[in-house]
Amino acid sequence: MIEVVRIPALSDNYIWLAHDEASGATIVVDPAQAEPVLAAAQARGWTIGAIWNTHWHGDHIGGNAAIKAATGCTVIAPAAEAAKIPTADRLVGEGDVVMLGAHEARVIEVPAHTAGHIAYHLAQDDIVFVGDTLFAMGCGRLFEGTAEQMFANMQRLAALPGDTTVYCAHEYTQANGRYALVAEPDNAALAERMAEVDAMRARGVATVPTTIALERATNPFMRAASVAQLAERRAAKDNFKG
Repeated sequence: MIEVVRIPALSDNYIWLAHDEASGATIVVDPAQAEPVLAAAQARGWTIGAIWNTHWHGDHIGGNAAIKAATGCTVIAPAAEAAKIPTADRLVGEGDVVMLGAHEARVIEVPAHTAGHIAYHLAQDDIVFVGDTLFAMGCGRLFEGTAEQMFANMQRLAALPGDTTVYCAHEYTQANGRYALVAEPDNAALAERMAEVDAMRARGVATVPTTIALERATNPFMRAASVAQLAERRAAKDNFKG
C-alpha cells in the first residue's frame, strides 16, 4: 500500500510525499521547497530515499539540493533536461522504471510544458504523477512545446484506467474550471463539478488529486477533438480574464 501526502508550498504548489508501508521506502515528487518536505517526513518517521522530478522549473526542483544534503537521497530527473537539473543523479526517459519499494513506476515522456517533461505511472497502484502536464480541468502552458505534443499527451493520459488517481502540482482547479465553463457551457458534469470546487475552495479545501475519469468528463483540453481545438482552447485560456 502506498500512502501519498499532500504538502502545500509557495503560493499554489503541491509537493507529493509517497511512502510504501511494506518496505518503508519514501520518495518526494517535485519538491518546490525543502523545509516542509523534511518536516512532513520527520513527523511521520519516514526517511526520504529519492526525489522524482517531472521537469526543470524552479518551483519543482527548488528543494532538491537541501533535501539531498539532509537525507543523501537519489535525485531522479528527465534525461532531456539534465543540463537544467544539476542535482540529478539518475536520468530517465520513456519506458524507464523507477521503484518505490516493490512498486514499479514507469516513465512516460509528456513534452509540451517543457521540452523534456515526464510523468511517473504506477500502473499496479492506479497512480500517476503528472507535474504540470495535466491539471484538474486544465493542462500546462506550452512554454517549450507544441499543441501537437500536448494533444498527444492528453490522448495518452486519457487512455489510462479511469480510476487512476492523478497527482498534479498546482491548485489551479477553480481558475481552470471558470474557463472550462466557457469552453463547454453545455457540459452538465462540468457545471456540477464546478459547484463542488467552489464550495471546497470556500472552505479552504484542496481540490486535487483528481482522476482520469473525472478529467475525461470535465477537462476541455483532454476532451479536445483535435490539435486545432486544443490549440484554440489553450490560447483562449492563456488570455482568459474570468
